[in-house]
Amino acid sequence: MAIKATIFKADLQIADMDRNYYAEHSLTLARHPSETDERMMVRLFAFALFAHPQLGFGKGMCADDEADLWQKDLTGAIDLWIDVGLPDEKWTRKACGRAAQVVLLSYGGRTADMWWSANKSKFERQENLRVYNLPLEASQALAALASRSMRLQCSIQDAQVWITDTITTVHIEPIRLR
Repeated sequence: MAIKATIFKADLQIADMDRNYYAEHSLTLARHPSETDERMMVRLFAFALFAHPQLGFGKGMCADDEADLWQKDLTGAIDLWIDVGLPDEKWTRKACGRAAQVVLLSYGGRTADMWWSANKSKFERQENLRVYNLPLEASQALAALASRSMRLQCSIQDAQVWITDTITTVHIEPIRLR
């Protein structure tokens, strides 16, 4: 019998002064058995960073042809494809062909640095690709916020992000690599 995904609920309030986006979202995150709290919280962070009424979670780890998050228009065309972690360059190239914009949000410290060095030249060919990296301390601090039921507030201003659960505040400055 296969192990089922663990369900997490998050009430997320977003105040994004950079994009003038202010909203509350009640989210359900299914954490795959092989997914860590850190990766799940980076997915939640990606949602907060690119929040939009049509942005939703994809199957990600469960299906190679789906994003971790994506935003589709009313016709089903993919406006935004977001992957977290260290995706394979081949899959990223396919995503760039399917979506208007693709965002990769890497994390993992030295491992992410090595991944970027190995793939940087290949990613340069993709016009619709943006790549960000989260400092290791930030992704680990996000993981510490994980609980089955979360109430989080996210403030974004001048490309700096603060996420709080009313007890702990995590400050994150994503580094734009491309």
